[in-house]
Amino acid sequence: MIYDQAEFDITCEWGLHGAHQLAPISNIIIIVDVLSFSTCVEIATNNGAIVYPYRWKDEAKAYAESLKAELAGKRQSGKYSLSPASLQNIPAGTKLVLPSPNGATLTLETGNTLTVAGCLRNCEAVAKFAQRFGNVAVIPAGERWEDDSLRFAFEDLVGAGAILSYLKGNFSPEAQVAIAAFKSCEDDLLGYLRKSSSGKELIYRGFDQDVELAAAFNVSNCIPVFVESAYVNKGI
Repeated sequence: MIYDQAEFDITCEWGLHGAHQLAPISNIIIIVDVLSFSTCVEIATNNGAIVYPYRWKDEAKAYAESLKAELAGKRQSGKYSLSPASLQNIPAGTKLVLPSPNGATLTLETGNTLTVAGCLRNCEAVAKFAQRFGNVAVIPAGERWEDDSLRFAFEDLVGAGAILSYLKGNFSPEAQVAIAAFKSCEDDLLGYLRKSSSGKELIYRGFDQDVELAAAFNVSNCIPVFVESAYVNKGI
């Protein structure tokens, strides 16, 4: 196939179509949704929580009830949500259903391929875990425009590049460009995230702390692995 980057063992492609292209020929796939799904998953699972990704907010309540789990709500609710700050003190053992149109949806579309959630906070740990399996695919999730088309997300490109920068192998051009993007701003990740479209949106809505938490670089050895419908920490 032209678009599956099959001649390379370290690959990178955007969004749902990228996941569909790369997952079948990869040994492991890393979902990168820095603002904010992957960052939320890292923080929650690092605390010992169990995170169940879900596609649709409207149907998530029944799903959470079936699991006897907490349901993440709106950022403004003051409860668990897609705000990383809301999950900093989540207790170990908590089951959390986390709906997300990007990171959660991608997670549920990777089939039987081993799937991990990666972000800036755990990029080195995730890369070292993935390296053991060979044929690594990194998927920056992107955001959505109002017509539901994919929007390029600076933070996901940089997050993907951060993870890729710790891998070794035969890199696709797409993977090399992601690394170059990360290298161009690694000295001021928070500054760049604050100036990005997604970062500005969160700051405007009063969630500056979420951007700060997402920009924290290599502060975690958490490795959120998708096992039996949920992300759990398989790190040291």
